[in-house]
Amino acid sequence: MAFTSVTSNSAYPWRPDITTFAAGDVLDDALILQCSTVAGAVDGDAPSVRVAYIDDDEATFIAEGNEIPEAEPELAECVVYTGKLSQLVRVSREQYGQTGTAEQLSASVARALVRAADLAFLNQAAPTPPATNPAAGLLNVADIVEGDPISDDLDSLVDLVAELQTNGATPSHILLAPDTWAALRKLKFGTGSNQSLLGAGGTDAEPRLLSLPVIVNKAVPTLTGVVIDRSAVVSAVGPVEVATSQDVYFTHDSVGLRATWRIGQNIVRPDRIGSFTVAGGS
Repeated sequence: MAFTSVTSNSAYPWRPDITTFAAGDVLDDALILQCSTVAGAVDGDAPSVRVAYIDDDEATFIAEGNEIPEAEPELAECVVYTGKLSQLVRVSREQYGQTGTAEQLSASVARALVRAADLAFLNQAAPTPPATNPAAGLLNVADIVEGDPISDDLDSLVDLVAELQTNGATPSHILLAPDTWAALRKLKFGTGSNQSLLGAGGTDAEPRLLSLPVIVNKAVPTLTGVVIDRSAVVSAVGPVEVATSQDVYFTHDSVGLRATWRIGQNIVRPDRIGSFTVAGGS
């Protein structure tokens, strides 16, 4: 019988193992998972996730017996392209064999992916056509609503949330940079008062602002905040793939650890997402 080379009789370099994890199982604190609606996943730079939605037309009163005018709802779509985040770590075979090294490296790679994903989710520059990826971060999508700066009170933030709600948004989160949250907590009831407008904060179980959950994340630009309606943000999120190889660095007697994660995001209705700044920061 003729010999056939298959994975079961081939040496390891010809059948490297790849471990796949659901992104939510290992990276559940990533902003793209907390603050968007995951619409699907694709594999490759060219494919996209095409999300259908309808811009409603108005309903009107008519007199009894009159002809009902035809509505013209717009059948639209939002296209999500993805980019692949990756990290490759090389470590000596001896070090990799030490107790705890593999686990700590995996945790380190996971943290690096989350940091990169959070920065991309908010701040990634829009690709220059004809390029389509990496997808633009939320703050670089055209036509999101820009609120007035906050200075002595929260009135401008109240107005921003009201404007978004008027546009049909149901805000789900407020994202804040650490110094934005600190600046807001320093707002006082009035001149000469030592009482914080947001409370002392010594017993906070969950940070909230205008009754909305607050997420403090250093990926948010300094002294900036973002009001999110997660239903207006669609994303494509693939699995996290982790692979190790003892052969890629054969001449160095080292082990390679590779992790990849394909993600992308877009906004269905930009007028339902808002940003604001804190003036002065004190």
